[in-house]
Order: sequence, then structure tokens, then C-alpha cells
Amino acid sequence: MKSIRHAVIKDIIEEQVIETQEELAAALRERRIQVTQATVSRDIKELMLIKVPSGDGRYRYASPMQNTILFTEDRMRRLFADTVTDCDYSENLIVVKTLPGGASTVASALDHANWTEVIGTLAGDDTILVIIKPKEATEKILQRLQEYLK
Repeated sequence: MKSIRHAVIKDIIEEQVIETQEELAAALRERRIQVTQATVSRDIKELMLIKVPSGDGRYRYASPMQNTILFTEDRMRRLFADTVTDCDYSENLIVVKTLPGGASTVASALDHANWTEVIGTLAGDDTILVIIKPKEATEKILQRLQEYLK
């Protein structure tokens, strides 16, 4: 049942703008799949769904593998302006603070930016750890991130 539910969730988020777990649960119920809030929450984590800007100041669930989601410079600026609250660093690590629930979307944008100095990101709910190599590039990446905040 889980694999069927996951396939249906992917279909739903491709076809509809789903902003909340409650909306996703309701959409599943419309398709005769009974779920609890806890099940929907686990499914979102297992599918690694992220929230992306929907273009009207709101955010929607999306699969990180959707080819239609492009993080252009303009989108990155809007995402940072809407979501990121602070950036700081130590050695080769940058910590990016976001509004609650925004870290995974910003981390995905950073991962898709393909900056050669960024080895990877690790996102929690409102905090992202950005790992930089070489260490000397950390300040340059921090400045780039701070430019998006302006």
C-alpha cells in the first residue's frame, strides 16, 4: 500500500498546488486513500519532498527530482529574501538560518546551484549547514549568499 500511496502522492503534487500536509491528506482521501497526519508526514520525509515557490508568494510541495524546478539567480534571490534570516561561518562551514520549514528548500536550491566550492548541504527545519572546499573559498561563498539577502 505504501508504494501505491507514494506514487499517488507524486501524481498529486505534479497535478495540483499542495501547500500543506492537510491539503495532501485531503487530496489522498479524494482518491480513496485513507491516511493520518502522521502517515502523510512520514511519506513527505521518505519521498524527500521539498517546498518550492509557487510564483505568487506561496510555497508548494514538489519532488526534488522534478525537472521543471529550476533555481535561477532571480528565483534564488526571491527565495533568500522570503526565507533566509541570517548567515554566518567558521572555518569551512557556513550556517544559514531560515524561517521554520524553509531549510530544505534553500538547501536544495544551493545543491542545484552547482557551485564547485560547495561540497554539500545538510538541512534541518530552520538551519542549513553548508560545507565548503577549499576553506579559503568560504568567505567568497558567504558573500554570495549575503548578496541574495539584499
